[in-house]
Amino acid sequence: MDPVAENAPKIIFIRIVYMKKKTIFLFTLVLFTLACCILFFQTGSFGTEKNTRNLQTAFVPETRYKFGPVLEGTEINHDFIVQNKGTAPLNIEKVRTG
Repeated sequence: MDPVAENAPKIIFIRIVYMKKKTIFLFTLVLFTLACCILFFQTGSFGTEKNTRNLQTAFVPETRYKFGPVLEGTEINHDFIVQNKGTAPLNIEKVRTG
């Protein structure tokens, strides 16, 4: 038998495996590049500094308060602190009680 004919199936198999590895590598490279681009834009690394300077950021250290036992008809109050950690004015338009 011809030695080239004996090795022909192996050579074809190696080429197919190599092409699969190359395709997987390229696919992984494309996914990695896409993930890097998404992270780059999500973190604000692309010229969004002007937009983030005038943001409203409300910070409420205490979001809940549990009153103890209260006699019926007694008026009770509790003050919640709301801080503006941003640079733009903070407008509170709606407040709900629970």
